[in-house]
Amino acid sequence: MADEVYMDIPQVEQMVKAFQTFGDVLDGIAKAVEAIALVMHAVAWISFGAGEAVARYLDSIKPNITKAAAKMKELSSDISSAIKAYTEGDLSGSRRFC
Repeated sequence: MADEVYMDIPQVEQMVKAFQTFGDVLDGIAKAVEAIALVMHAVAWISFGAGEAVARYLDSIKPNITKAAAKMKELSSDISSAIKAYTEGDLSGSRRFC
């Protein structure tokens, strides 16, 4: 069995763009969730506390969305580095995805 690894660089570059886009979309969702939570905190007294419950729920899921966005961007960066290493023949980071 051959030890050579081949990479379809244009396809992998599309993956980099996709992960970056996913990260950007998740950042936008996190900002929207934060804005909605702020509104719900502000109107909680009108809804007799129901708005506050929704706001607390949104506050609890926002960190997960933010973490997911960061992971997507990290993957994008890692894949981009793998492309660069592959094109330069550098094998020092070859165990990053194992």
